[in-house]
Amino acid sequence: MLVESIKNLREILIKHKSTSESRIGFVPTMGYLHEGHLSLINKAKVDNTFVVVSVFVNPTQFSPGEDYENYPRNIENDYKLAMIAGADVVFYPSVEEIYPEGASTFVEVEGSIVMKLCAHSRPSHFKGVTTVVNKLFNIVKPDNVYFGQKDAQQCMVIKKMVSDLHIDINVVVCPIIREFDGLALSSRNTYLNKKEREQSILLYKSLVQAKLVFDNGINDVKTIKETIRNIIQKSNLAQIEYIEILGIENFETINVIDRRAIALVAVKFGSTRLIDNVIIEKE
Repeated sequence: MLVESIKNLREILIKHKSTSESRIGFVPTMGYLHEGHLSLINKAKVDNTFVVVSVFVNPTQFSPGEDYENYPRNIENDYKLAMIAGADVVFYPSVEEIYPEGASTFVEVEGSIVMKLCAHSRPSHFKGVTTVVNKLFNIVKPDNVYFGQKDAQQCMVIKKMVSDLHIDINVVVCPIIREFDGLALSSRNTYLNKKEREQSILLYKSLVQAKLVFDNGINDVKTIKETIRNIIQKSNLAQIEYIEILGIENFETINVIDRRAIALVAVKFGSTRLIDNVIIEKE
């Protein structure tokens, strides 16, 4: 069912939680669902007895000049897809429902995790993310929550928030779902024109090559980052925002890959910002 108010959602959840085997799974989204979102819902359905999917384009995680007003929206299609994938409830609140008049409380993670990567171009982004996710956690009170690995830094920030605030929720990070040619699925892919779409596959190709270079015995971070850069720069439309390789446990800076690591890229094609990543480790 489609629910728009916190009050109604809580009534439904209280009724379900009264059952002895109740396990609530939660998939927070900004809508315009694609196969990546649906894979999270599928996983939540397997793990839990009741699945809530939220569709909410959160204004506080958009910086001035970003695409909040134009962010793709289609709640009718989102509702249909979510229910087919296994959702029991689709929560579709208004901005006023989540941020009532006079709301002035925010949740912010500090430290090295939020000072890197996306923070340079989007300084207020993660404050908006952690605030809205914390609100949604308090509303839904799930046992398990599901995020995609494509937003790797976001996943790390949310895990940090859950740990620091002693929130009794299990955060499940699920694999990236890709299009036929390797491009990571994203609602923003619809912004790409034909030439941008053709060249955008260089992101994934560069990350695959990075893994291959490592598998062939090179573990120097600078060398592997240059490998990634050289491939992406084959595109005359790509504007590289960052290329980074970090230790995966705490996103710590490393000079050689001597532990489980993650290679991450952010690149703009025209006005469309795409991110992708791949885990690098010994097989």
